[in-house]
Amino acid sequence: MAISARTPSSFEQGRNAPRVSVVIPALNEARNLPHVLTEIPEDIHEVILVDGHSVDGTVWVARSLRPDIRIVEQTRQGKGNALACGFAVATGDIIVTLDADGSADPGEIPRFVEALVDGADFAKGSRFLDGGGSSDITRIRSLGNRVLCGFVNVLYRTRYTDLCYGLNAFWRRVVPAVSDPRLIAVRGNGAWGDGFEIETLINIRVARARLKVAEVPSFEHARLHGVSNLRAASDGLRVMRTIFAERARLRMQYQSVRPDPSTELSGAIRQTL
Repeated sequence: MAISARTPSSFEQGRNAPRVSVVIPALNEARNLPHVLTEIPEDIHEVILVDGHSVDGTVWVARSLRPDIRIVEQTRQGKGNALACGFAVATGDIIVTLDADGSADPGEIPRFVEALVDGADFAKGSRFLDGGGSSDITRIRSLGNRVLCGFVNVLYRTRYTDLCYGLNAFWRRVVPAVSDPRLIAVRGNGAWGDGFEIETLINIRVARARLKVAEVPSFEHARLHGVSNLRAASDGLRVMRTIFAERARLRMQYQSVRPDPSTELSGAIRQTL
């Protein structure tokens, strides 16, 4: 799906600042929110917290820290579903995805916005560029990320340096290219894209849509409190399956719209009669 060309709007031309929506998926992150929410830049248009049915007071803490925060209950489970629910209600010109565990620095948001204003459609964070880094990623996860990133680069002709990172930003107009509305529909758990493979799925769809991508160096900190829901082995397998499932889906779409050669030939013959 390619995004059609259009005349840049006023804020993209630098006359007005873009409105930024920050979407934060959260599941039992009450202890981390005081750091995350207070570090978000003051000129943000809106902060949307998508709650995964937390039981630790996450919503109460969020509202006490930021009375203007928008709370959305996700329709199923998983990070992918949470992000899709947040994208659906965002009203800003730019959408930023931010983890609620304190691993990403909200102070980096202006650099992502700057990359978009400078002409990118999608600004993706990278821990592996100069200026980026991580104090949390293990050797196994780093190796797995590089292997999976290599697969995507070969299959989709991209040059990504990072594949599975949660701090990203994009213009709201490209949401139809990166987010499937079916990820919001209530139809049981376990749908592709519901889990931590969502970043990979978005990056693949960005490549398929031929969007202009800017990678932005970003530093990943260790989770402040609590235990991560990430499971390296099982989530890595889901990411791998997602890569090839999207590839198969793309081929099916191509075959479904490819003209029948016999029909084209018969049409050409009729035109010569």
